[in-house]
Amino acid sequence: MQKKRLGILTSGGDCPGLNAAIRAVVSHASLTYGWEVLGIPYGTRGLSGRKPPIELSTCDGRGVDPLLATGGTILGSASKGYSGESVEAILTGYEALGLNAIVAIGGDGSLRIVADLAERGGWNFIGIPKTIDNDVGLTESAIGFDTATNTVVDALQRLSSTAASHDRVMVVETMGRTAGHLALHSGIAGGADAILIPEVPYSIDSVCQKIHDLKILQQRHFALVVVAEGAKTLSGESRQYTDAQGNTRLRGIGDYISDGIYQRLGDRVEVRVTVLGHVQRGGMPSAFDRILASSFGRVAVDLLAAGKSGRVVVWRAGDVESVPISELCAHCPRLVDPQGSFLATARGLGTYLGEFSPVFERASAARLQQSELTASQV
Repeated sequence: MQKKRLGILTSGGDCPGLNAAIRAVVSHASLTYGWEVLGIPYGTRGLSGRKPPIELSTCDGRGVDPLLATGGTILGSASKGYSGESVEAILTGYEALGLNAIVAIGGDGSLRIVADLAERGGWNFIGIPKTIDNDVGLTESAIGFDTATNTVVDALQRLSSTAASHDRVMVVETMGRTAGHLALHSGIAGGADAILIPEVPYSIDSVCQKIHDLKILQQRHFALVVVAEGAKTLSGESRQYTDAQGNTRLRGIGDYISDGIYQRLGDRVEVRVTVLGHVQRGGMPSAFDRILASSFGRVAVDLLAAGKSGRVVVWRAGDVESVPISELCAHCPRLVDPQGSFLATARGLGTYLGEFSPVFERASAARLQQSELTASQV
């Protein structure tokens, strides 16, 4: 086939497995098709000419295989739109680099941005989903989610032992801005007694009742409460703060839950809060994330070789498929299904998950039905 030059970039928040995806794209493109691959540093900044591209090759003296076990991204990342660059500069930079196509690894927001640039510039474009929130539409898993889940589970196990030693209630705040997949999955695997997520309303009184029941029925004097950072207060507000740079950040719902428990139970319980923060983004990728990233990278290259563009690779039923970017965006963000099997599993294990009234369940079913109808019209 005619020799091509691909560009690859990572955009949005980092996560484990990005380097494994980069490795897969470089290896498959160069070894199978004989194409060149240029790494675009810091998202679109590299396309604007402010950051020089990085030549990537399987023959690099540093070796490519170590990337499988390396967290973060060797290309760097940017998470603020065009990162201050003009659209014209980015489009001109793409042409100046002599690229025939671009592979973008990002969350739903990042993929939308690159897809928009690709449409404006007439680029060949394939997207690879990554996010520890696992909220990208139409894919059962995105790069980074499995590793982040394992990281949270490890933290929960450590906190459980110290909670048991001091008869404490541990409130653990995880990431999860709009979707509660990370809190839900890690809470199930980590043995949480209560899991609070953005998709399901909850009652602090019910959380306290769960803590009381543990003491009375199970003679257990400690508890583990997992809450996603995007969960709302009882009045429907997000807990957030403004940092020194003027940026608004989500944080504080764990303290809100802790204060609510103490106000109701007083000295009968001792409550501690742990905010896991960016530790959830770091570390060595799990085996599954390495396999997923490698599979995504291989299929992305094959799609470009087949002349396909404007698509995103997704994981479904144990295999990699691809969908049009427009169809994927219509399903974003992918929220936790209140009628889904994971919530049913947690409820079956006795975990408190929120207030499942008949009215709420009917409203949730109607929302999902409307979402499916909208997607079918895309």
